[in-house]
Amino acid sequence: MRSITSADAKNNFGELIDLARAAPVIVTKYNRPVVVVMAAEEYERLKALEAPKHSARPAQSRRG
Repeated sequence: MRSITSADAKNNFGELIDLARAAPVIVTKYNRPVVVVMAAEEYERLKALEAPKHSARPAQSRRG
């Protein structure tokens, strides 16, 4: 996975977007990873993987 500094991300935001559309990019600050930038489609794909197959939410009680 490619990594760039937060300063480079700020100064070259368009390039960051182009890179992230191809593969996730780690943005570092003070040599530590702080965020990962990725394509919206990849984010949605990952969200779908963690979503429950069916809702098991308990029914709410109604007090009158």
